[in-house]
Amino acid sequence: MNRIFEEFQYFSDGTTSAAVLEAFAAIFLSFILSLLITFVYKKTFTTGRYSQSFVHTIVIMSVVVSVIMIVIGNNIAVAFGLVGAFSIIRFRSAMSDPKDIAFIFFGMATGIACGLGFYILAVLFAITLSILIYFLFAINYGRQETQSKTLKVTIPENMHYEDVFDPLFDEYLKQHRLQQVETTNLGTMYQLTYLILPKEGITDKQIMDAIRELNANLKVSIVMPSQEF
Repeated sequence: MNRIFEEFQYFSDGTTSAAVLEAFAAIFLSFILSLLITFVYKKTFTTGRYSQSFVHTIVIMSVVVSVIMIVIGNNIAVAFGLVGAFSIIRFRSAMSDPKDIAFIFFGMATGIACGLGFYILAVLFAITLSILIYFLFAINYGRQETQSKTLKVTIPENMHYEDVFDPLFDEYLKQHRLQQVETTNLGTMYQLTYLILPKEGITDKQIMDAIRELNANLKVSIVMPSQEF
């Protein structure tokens, strides 16, 4: 018990009121800025797999990183100790969208700036990057007008598929690539999987009707690209 009181007294003597206020300022500011980051994330979210836990994770990580930077300070030994401690952590959940990783680093960078006492830099960084992210979202930057689709065609086992669809594909598609060939219906048929890019003005129905004339009216399906909301 005396040992605990001695350590508490040592901590009290080594920690000034200014340091405590600075720590609270860093934690509070990182929390506020992480709320801004998550607000932008929610506004620009388009993948259709929204997770409230991920939003909370961004806030928590930003605050935790700011505290870590306060603890490290200029102590190299503590820094190496924390690196060793955190090296055993493994994140097993895969990110569904690469942009989620960018938001994780966004929150961490803001927390680092707050923990190191660069409050103005943290505010400018968070606000500027938030505006840039929303701008890219507003103008829909990087989106292609025509997206590739997956075409699945079922054919009889006695049909030679290598060249039979080439004239049709040249007429209706910009690009096509055979990705997979597999047997189906107990080996009596083949299923061909293509990655296709239709020409402008060509509908899926036109492509499917043309293929059905060649594959004995067997099953034809077109899988749409992942939709964004």
